[in-house]
Amino acid sequence: MPVEELEDRVILTDANDSSTKLTILKFGATIISWHHKGQEKLWLSQAAKLDGSKAVRGGIPLVFPIFGKQKDASHPTAKLPQHGFARNNYWEFLGQTKETPSTVQFGLGPEQLDPDTRSKWPFDFTLILTISISQDKLHQHIEVENTGSTPFEFNWLFHTYYRVDDITDVLVNNLVDITCFDQLIAEQYTEKSPVLSFHEEFDRIYKNINQNRTIQIIDKGKVLYNLHRTNLQDSVVWNPWTAKAAGMADFEPKDGFHNMVCVEPGHVSSMVVLPAKQKWSGAQEIEIGGEIKVQANIFE
Repeated sequence: MPVEELEDRVILTDANDSSTKLTILKFGATIISWHHKGQEKLWLSQAAKLDGSKAVRGGIPLVFPIFGKQKDASHPTAKLPQHGFARNNYWEFLGQTKETPSTVQFGLGPEQLDPDTRSKWPFDFTLILTISISQDKLHQHIEVENTGSTPFEFNWLFHTYYRVDDITDVLVNNLVDITCFDQLIAEQYTEKSPVLSFHEEFDRIYKNINQNRTIQIIDKGKVLYNLHRTNLQDSVVWNPWTAKAAGMADFEPKDGFHNMVCVEPGHVSSMVVLPAKQKWSGAQEIEIGGEIKVQANIFE
């Protein structure tokens, strides 16, 4: 059965391989598991709340309409919680749209929002999330439609937690020569390291990355994941390390940061302005395996 709908989640199985499947919570339309040929590819906290009481720690939460917390008190997103409301509300399961590749859709609109959130976000909108799985690839496509009569601004982010064996063996490549904002020191500079490595807390926003660049997560010379982006100009790279992990109640085990890294494509260094009756879309595709690919500005 390629698609199985349960009360709180949907299980999407690869039409050609029953050992490859996704588990998607209806709360937040959050992918909480990606079993690829029987092996888990996403990191999920042992203390993650899966009952709708708070956003899921791990998997692939969805960030909309604000990344982080809005610093401008006069902005329409200022009253919203950290990372907005898409990850904190139940989405409607719209059903299966394709058999091959196995594809499903979820929708979120004002009618799904709780009254408190709706009072803080008065705009009319529709989000349609399309998720497909096929062999070595996981594809997520988001469409944002402004169904109202006034424009609004938003951020979007696929907050992806990848599972790794040991973060100190992991490298992330193809972000050299990209402008980044380091959130730990609140400074912006050009990344000059050919690869990113992890030996302490890491929290950077890489901006305006050429869409032709494939961000890769590499472990001891082996490509674990290739990240392809469509209309998503930025990427956040994050690992909380010891102190930050210790301070998060829903982060377990506390040394679990050794087994995860977040590489999160989105549109967060600026806001998308969406006029009335217009649509915007973006996508990420995660591909497992392959060869190391070196890309820099000189080749673009």
